[in-house]
Amino acid sequence: MSSAESFIPTPLLLSDSARLQLKALGQSDGNPEPRLRVYVTGGGCSGFQYGFDFADKVADDDTLIEFGDAALVVDPLSYQYLVGSTVDYEEGLAGARFRVENPNASSTCGCGASFMV
Repeated sequence: MSSAESFIPTPLLLSDSARLQLKALGQSDGNPEPRLRVYVTGGGCSGFQYGFDFADKVADDDTLIEFGDAALVVDPLSYQYLVGSTVDYEEGLAGARFRVENPNASSTCGCGASFMV
């Protein structure tokens, strides 16, 4: 990268397992292009917590990151905390869930649902 180029942060990524689960959930709802809203709110045992919801609408100031047959939607306030993160989907003894692997988090809680920067 030359000195004239500016650094562009890596947007959010969507793991294959999360993309497949999002696509399956969309198909069951009759939505051929499902969008998962990922957001950050205050609270949780580590300071901030992650939230997930299906995005029926995308606001003008939202960031839409498309992955072919699925997409992530992030509001501008949450985006700054999530840049470079990967949204994953896991199934285990604790159940099935979407989760965020966030390189910006200085610490996380035991369940991974909240974090501190």
